[in-house]
Amino acid sequence: MPRESYNDLIFQLGDLAREHLAEKHPVPKAMDGVYECEEVLLGIRDELAALEQEMNDEDAAYQDFLDQQAAEREEQEAITRKWRHAVAGVETRSRDLRKSLSSQRAAYRYQKNSLNLAEQKHKELEQREGHDVRKIDTSRANLKTFRLKMMRFARMLEDMEMELNQVLTPRPGQVGAQGILAHKRILEMEDEAEEKKEEHEARMKALDEALAAKEAEEKDAEAELDGALFELGEEVYADRVAHPALNPLYPRLDKAK
Repeated sequence: MPRESYNDLIFQLGDLAREHLAEKHPVPKAMDGVYECEEVLLGIRDELAALEQEMNDEDAAYQDFLDQQAAEREEQEAITRKWRHAVAGVETRSRDLRKSLSSQRAAYRYQKNSLNLAEQKHKELEQREGHDVRKIDTSRANLKTFRLKMMRFARMLEDMEMELNQVLTPRPGQVGAQGILAHKRILEMEDEAEEKKEEHEARMKALDEALAAKEAEEKDAEAELDGALFELGEEVYADRVAHPALNPLYPRLDKAK
């Protein structure tokens, strides 16, 4: 029969001691360490559960959005079919405008992210190179130029959106106005869906990363708890604390040494 592992038996003893000696007086000194580790681990698991719930809520909210869009789109498409000739008149003119606007919006989002990075780098530069006035002034001037460029970019987008809106807004009393407005709403919904998808994917990615980090914390906390239980087992073994559940382990530990 293979010899039993001392470490395994000590850990088993610590686990049993946690279960049976918590109400004993005096409580072994190492028990406090076990309590502290358990409290930390439970806190992390609560945070994990909250993150998982947040992910579920985010998924459910996104699915609700998709369901609502599908229902509304069906209604709007029924209207555009009824007034298909009027819709065809604005569809061709709006297609190129909308394609260009979509491309420019994507470019604007990219540039906005770049601006945020530039602002962060400038703050870091001010802290790191505060003694170099010329370098700080150059960075500040570049940042000002970038911001002005973004303001002009935003105004250009507003102008493009206004032009598209004019194409998709029927004249007073225009025949088929209902169809044109329904078509306009469908295009708005497509923009909303794209924006919502990006937000959802970014949120899910952030939650997934937070979940992975928290799971790593949980693993570390479990290791800390195992260590605390091991210390409790060593203390109980050294003191030969008498208890029916613990007593059978002492002679086995004597042999495993």
